Amino acid sequence: MSFQTRDGRNWIPQYLISIDPKKCIGCGRCFKVCGRDVMTLKGIGEDGGLINADDEDDEIEKKIMVLNDQGACVGCGACARVCPANCQTHSSAESEAA
Repeated sequence: MSFQTRDGRNWIPQYLISIDPKKCIGCGRCFKVCGRDVMTLKGIGEDGGLINADDEDDEIEKKIMVLNDQGACVGCGACARVCPANCQTHSSAESEAA
């Protein structure tokens, strides 16, 4: 699937397909530039499981971004451009189908 920009240049969307929890620093920059709720902030608990980041009852070892609604991604790549940790993986629709 490819599209064109307003001036006719070819453009292939690069969709967010994963976020590496080991690399993510939970800064939230990607969340702030994405208006489509593709990602959300979660906490990693003492046992290594994901918990709500705002849950005050649990001890949070680290906060990370996780995929919330992968299907809502439009492939603009804004999240990748602002990520200081380079923790995201993006792919075109063609490579997903292959």
